[in-house]
Amino acid sequence: MRRYGVIAALALIASAAGAQPVKPGVRAPNIDLPALTGSRVKLSQLRGHPVVVSFWATWCGPCRAEFPELIKLQQQYDSVGLRVLGVNGLNQEHPRKELGKKAVRQFVDDFAVSFPIALDERGETGRAFHIVLLPTTVFIDSAGVIQLVHTGAISREELERGVATILQSR
Repeated sequence: MRRYGVIAALALIASAAGAQPVKPGVRAPNIDLPALTGSRVKLSQLRGHPVVVSFWATWCGPCRAEFPELIKLQQQYDSVGLRVLGVNGLNQEHPRKELGKKAVRQFVDDFAVSFPIALDERGETGRAFHIVLLPTTVFIDSAGVIQLVHTGAISREELERGVATILQSR
């Protein structure tokens, strides 16, 4: 049994080593996750729109600090087609999934979040995007190509610069 675990771990390392890094100029990995509302969130359905994806968690202080700015960003640029998508690392919220969802729902209600929240229940999307630090903000142009990745807390000015990179490529 132990041998299978070692083989599986080696296979995972080998596949990750061969994976294309998520960086500017590379097509964004697809996001296909359940939404907090019960529907599904698919990045592929947003093709044609510039998208700001925020990877976050309720316990993350910088995530909490930047959420009001993300909400304002969605409102300010909605008329030009910008979409904001929050990807919550639900696998990091609470060992009991239902309590993690409750915390996410409370967070969304407290901040009156107006954009979709996807639940990365097993961390697969975070791994596909190579997320190692929260928050991480990914700016994706309307063709689905990553233009900028910002790791860590992001200021309003940095958000504006990121949005400018994905709007100019339209």
